[in-house]
Amino acid sequence: MSSNRQHTISREVSFTGPGLFSGEPTTLTFGPADAGRGITFVREQDGKTSVIPALVQNVMNRPRRTCLRNGTLHVETVEHCMAALAGLGVDNATVKVVGGQVGELPGGDGSSVPFVTAIREAGVIEQDAAVEPLVIRKPLQVTLDGASIAALPGPTDHLEILYDFEAPAPVGRQIVSFRLGDEDFEKLIAPARTFVFEHEAKELRARGLGKHLTPRELLVIAPDGPVDNAFRFADECGRHKLLDLIGDLYLAGRPIRGRIVATKSGHKLNHLMARRLLEQDEAQVRQNLIHRDAEMDIRKIQRILPHRYPMLLVDRVLEISKNADRAVGIKNVTFNDVFFQGHYPGTPIMPGVLIVEAMGQLGGLLLSRKLEHTGKLAILLSLDKVKMRHPVVPGDQLLLEAVAVRVKSRTSHVRCKAFVEDKIACEADVKFMLVDAEPT
Repeated sequence: MSSNRQHTISREVSFTGPGLFSGEPTTLTFGPADAGRGITFVREQDGKTSVIPALVQNVMNRPRRTCLRNGTLHVETVEHCMAALAGLGVDNATVKVVGGQVGELPGGDGSSVPFVTAIREAGVIEQDAAVEPLVIRKPLQVTLDGASIAALPGPTDHLEILYDFEAPAPVGRQIVSFRLGDEDFEKLIAPARTFVFEHEAKELRARGLGKHLTPRELLVIAPDGPVDNAFRFADECGRHKLLDLIGDLYLAGRPIRGRIVATKSGHKLNHLMARRLLEQDEAQVRQNLIHRDAEMDIRKIQRILPHRYPMLLVDRVLEISKNADRAVGIKNVTFNDVFFQGHYPGTPIMPGVLIVEAMGQLGGLLLSRKLEHTGKLAILLSLDKVKMRHPVVPGDQLLLEAVAVRVKSRTSHVRCKAFVEDKIACEADVKFMLVDAEPT
C-alpha cells in the first residue's frame, strides 16, 4: 500500500496458536491506534501488563528470532508480524499478546500469512496524518561475520530491496528483489516460510525447541530437498530472509525509503542497520536545525546562566521542545578558545571535561525552561556514564543535545550528548541539585 497518509487497523481481530519455537499457545489481537503512535505490543502475563513499543531500542538478544522487551516482560518472534504490518502499509496499531510464559507470538506455518490474513479480516483504514518516512540520504554499510547490508539513496516513495542468499544444496544461491510499497507483498513475500536444515532441526529439538512441529508444519530441508514438504517458491529461502529483513527494519519505527542491498544478513545485522539508519536520520535532523532561527541567542543565554568568559560554552540554543523535555544547542569551537593554548600545543583538542561542561550548561538551560516559575537554579550534582567517543578540534561545530529524564522538586536528571556532524563526540548522564536562585 503506497500512500502519503498514515493507516491503522479498522477494528480488533484475534487469533490463537502455538509459538514457533516454544510451542506455547498465545492469543494475538490486532487493534487500531491513533496517528503517530506507531506499532506497540501489549504483553499481558500473570496479572502484569507491559507496553512495548516496536522499536529497535527495545530489542533483546535472541538467536534465530527477534524479541522485544520492556522491563521484565517481553514478546518473542515478532519479525513475521512486523513484516506483515510493513507489507500492508499499517503505520499505527496495537498488538496484544496474552498467554504462555515465553510470550512468543503464534507461529502459524512460519510465514507472515496468519498475520496478513488477520489484518485483511479487520481491514486497513486511512488516517488524517501524513507519513513521515525515513529517507536514506547517504550510503551506509554494516558488516558482521561475512554478512553485509548496504543502505543507499534511491526512490523516495518506496523501498527497493535486493537480498543475496547462499546455502548448501539443494538451496544454493538465491537472489531476490522486491519493491516494498510498490509490489504485492501478500502474494510474493508473505507466504515464504521459516526454514531449517535437517541437522539444525535435530539440534533445536535436542534443546527442547520446536518439539511440537513436524516437517509437514515446518520447512525442514535435507540434502535431497524438503522433508515431507515442498517449496512454495523455487527461491523460498531467499524470500523468507527478505521477509525477516522487512520486519526487522520496520523496528526503525517508520517506513524506510531508498535502497537496501543485503548479503547473508540475519536478525542481529538487520537490527544493527535499523539502528544506524536512525542515527543517520537523527544526525540529518540535527544538521537541519542549524539553519533555523535560534530559540536563545547569546544575550538570552547570559540572562539565565551565570557563566562568563572563558567558561560560557553554549553559543546558541537552537530548539527547546514544547514540553521542555529536550534542547539542542551549539558550541562553535575555534582556535581562539583559551584552552587550546595548553591542550595540547601542536595538537589542539578540546578537553573532554569542557565538552561535559558544555552539555551540562545546555542541561541547565533546558531545566531553566521547566523551572522558570519556581525560582530554582540547577547546580551540577553528579556525572554518570560519561564516554568520550570522538575528538573535538578547532573548526568543529559541537552540536549539543540534552533530554530531561526526570525532574523533581530537589533534583533533576538530564541525558546529554555532543555531536560533530554525524559522529557522537561525548555522552553523559548529568544530575543537578535544584537550589533557590540568589536574588538579583
